Amino acid sequence: MLREIVLDTETTGTEAQNGDRLIEIGAVELFNHIPTGRTFHCYVNPQRAVSEGAFGVHGLSDAFLADKPVFAKIVPDLLDFLGDARLVIHNAPFDVGFLNMEYARLGAEAPPPIRLEDVVDTLPMARRKHPGAANNLDALCSRYGIDNSRRTKHGALLDAQILAEVYVELLGGKQTSLGLLVTEAAAPASADLPSLGGPAPRAFRSRLTDAERERHDAFRVGLGANAIWSDYIGAADPA
Repeated sequence: MLREIVLDTETTGTEAQNGDRLIEIGAVELFNHIPTGRTFHCYVNPQRAVSEGAFGVHGLSDAFLADKPVFAKIVPDLLDFLGDARLVIHNAPFDVGFLNMEYARLGAEAPPPIRLEDVVDTLPMARRKHPGAANNLDALCSRYGIDNSRRTKHGALLDAQILAEVYVELLGGKQTSLGLLVTEAAAPASADLPSLGGPAPRAFRSRLTDAERERHDAFRVGLGANAIWSDYIGAADPA
C-alpha cells in the first residue's frame, strides 16, 4: 500500500536561512490517497520572536508559544510519525527548507535532510493542471468545492487536512481516492474461475419451407448475374 503524509508548517517568518524558525507542524496520514484518521500536530517554541507579518497570517503569538517544547523535544515523535512515507506538501521548498534547517540545528543527532525530489509538491501539480490561474490553497478549495470556511487563519493541521482533499482532486477526483486496485492477493487465481469449456456451438438448422426457398431463389435471379449477392452463393445449408 502507498503511504503518504500530507504536511504543512507555520513559521516565525519567511527566511529559514536568516534565523526564522518553525512554530507549528501538522500532518495527515494517507493510505492509497485515503485519510486514515491518524494525524500529527504540535506547536514549537522557536526561541525567537514571531514577525508581525507572520503573526498576521497564523495568529500564533510569542506568549502562546513560550511554554511549548523546543524542536529537539518533538523531533522523535515527528520522525516516528513520518516513517518512510512519501511527503505531500504545497510549495514544498518552503516547508522542506525549514524542516532541514531545524534538522541541521540538532548537530550530531540530526536526521538525514529531506530531498525535494522525494516530495510530491502540489503547487506545480496545480499549475500544470490550471495554467494561468491562482493556485494557492484557498483558490484550489474554491475551484474544487472544498469547504475551507474554518480557515480564518493559517493553521498547520487544518491546512494539511484541506491539502489532502485538494491532492485527491489534483490526482483526478474522489474516484481515485477509493483505491480500487486489485492486488495479486485479492485477484482470483485462474484455477478459481468458472470453466468456460463445453461442447462447441452447433449451427442452427434452416427453418425455411420449400415454398419460401423457391420465392427467395426467384428473387435472387431477378437481381441479375452481377449482383453482389452472387458472391455468397454456394454455401450449403447447415445440417
